[in-house]
Amino acid sequence: MNWSFLDFLNLCGGLGLFLFGMTMMSESLQKVAGEKMRSILANMTKNRVMGVLTGVIITSIIQSSSATTVMVVSFVNAGLLSLAEAISVIMGANIGTTVTAWLVSLVGFKFSIVDIAIPIIGLSIPLLFSKYDRRKSIGELMVGFALLFIGLEFLKNSVPDINTNPEVLAFLQKYVDLGYGSILLFVFIGTILTLIMQSSSATMAITLVMLNQGWIGFEIAAAMVLGENIGTTITANLAAIPANTNAKRAALSHTLFNVFGVIWGLILFYPFTRFVLWAVTWGEPSANTPLYALSLFHTMFNTINVCVMIWFVKLYEKIVTTLIKEKKTDSEFGLQFISGGLLSTGELSLIEAEKEIEYFAQRTLLMFKETRQYAVQKHNDKSNQEYAERIEQFENASDKTDLAIADYLHEIAESPISLELKRNIRNYIYVTSEIETIADCCYNISRTATRKNKLKFNFTAEQLTDLNKMFDMVEEQLNIFYKSVLKSKIAKECREEILRIENDIDSLRYTLKIKSIDQVNNGTLTYASSTHFMDMIEECERLADAITKVAMEKRM
Repeated sequence: MNWSFLDFLNLCGGLGLFLFGMTMMSESLQKVAGEKMRSILANMTKNRVMGVLTGVIITSIIQSSSATTVMVVSFVNAGLLSLAEAISVIMGANIGTTVTAWLVSLVGFKFSIVDIAIPIIGLSIPLLFSKYDRRKSIGELMVGFALLFIGLEFLKNSVPDINTNPEVLAFLQKYVDLGYGSILLFVFIGTILTLIMQSSSATMAITLVMLNQGWIGFEIAAAMVLGENIGTTITANLAAIPANTNAKRAALSHTLFNVFGVIWGLILFYPFTRFVLWAVTWGEPSANTPLYALSLFHTMFNTINVCVMIWFVKLYEKIVTTLIKEKKTDSEFGLQFISGGLLSTGELSLIEAEKEIEYFAQRTLLMFKETRQYAVQKHNDKSNQEYAERIEQFENASDKTDLAIADYLHEIAESPISLELKRNIRNYIYVTSEIETIADCCYNISRTATRKNKLKFNFTAEQLTDLNKMFDMVEEQLNIFYKSVLKSKIAKECREEILRIENDIDSLRYTLKIKSIDQVNNGTLTYASSTHFMDMIEECERLADAITKVAMEKRM
């Protein structure tokens, strides 16, 4: 056989270029349209038909069903999509991914696109060095498109031709003439190839090249396509491993949907493939007829599968809910949305961090309310120990959450993202650290209350009135903070209200300090009582400072 080791390396290099180009296209498109895709997913999935349409649109845009399904798994994990909505979007993604096959069939084999690929890269250079993120991403999109077809050209040229290397056909003949056994064998081969490469688009390109070069016939290529539909589900399942139960269910539903589709595809394999060939050769047959037939088979199979399975979304939901049981975890103190592992771009990964920060702020508000309750209780109250232990749990969870969010945000920042997103990440890290400061203040108030209880004294009625007045102000400020914690610009009225309350808190702290000193001097208050009282007041003032810093940092 006239095929050298260098030809093999060229084949591997061509495949690598194709994969890199596909990845670069997908990532740059997600950078350009990341926010819009998030909005589409949030607003267009309210019924199963719109969910399917959403999956088709997004996957057609980003050219990767794996990226779409991983995105959907992450959105389910973040609570933005229900399980039923996620299943319908995943169904649509299966149709959207067929665009790649048509792109390769219609363009990649008709002429040498390398002739225009290099000029495309040349045109992209000014965009790549632009200071504007959107233009830079468009430049990366153009380079990715060019590299994809350069890789395809290397693939075509590196695969040995049957006419000059008949040994290849003789070798394959052992496996393609086994009747239905050959179909099942190549379904398995298609599955394994896609599992290895983590890209059904790359496996589809290889299948099209093999078909174009005469290595395999149309029916064997169609069998590989069925296998690729199973293999492509591995990406979402890997992404769901560290995620919550609903995310795991969404990933499993993708696998079940594709496997059930392949089952009916195998049952009706021969009549279906004959119909596709008839449809393609209805006009004038050409050299590219097998390529068009395979692309049509891919599209028709996925479209029919969706049209049939869309009526069974609720059934899929019941099946995966039965197979994957809800785990009993410490849901109140554990991480809710960050599950580890980024999406294909930081633009989309950030949503999990945002939801986790919102939950962190909500939990800290609850911590403050319980701290307040503990601080004003009598020293011999039976629930004191329970409050102290629970607030310590809040504090430990806050430390872990702060670190987990910061690590995740740093991981996003290290991925290829826009400068605007980097600024957002800096702001989120700052907000998270201030939320942790709020939790520290609550814990310090709790410790002061514990020390007071050990000394077995209670605050006076006047002290409790003043303390509750301070707590009322801080809680009001915390409520405003929670509602606007992740808005890019805190509303002017909210910021002004936070600043007004901060001034009132500073004034009250000063007044209470003078008052407490006077009461100690005239003997109406013990020094120990004054010290513990003012420690709580000072922590409240420090807590309010943390909220105000965030309000001032997030400028309008």
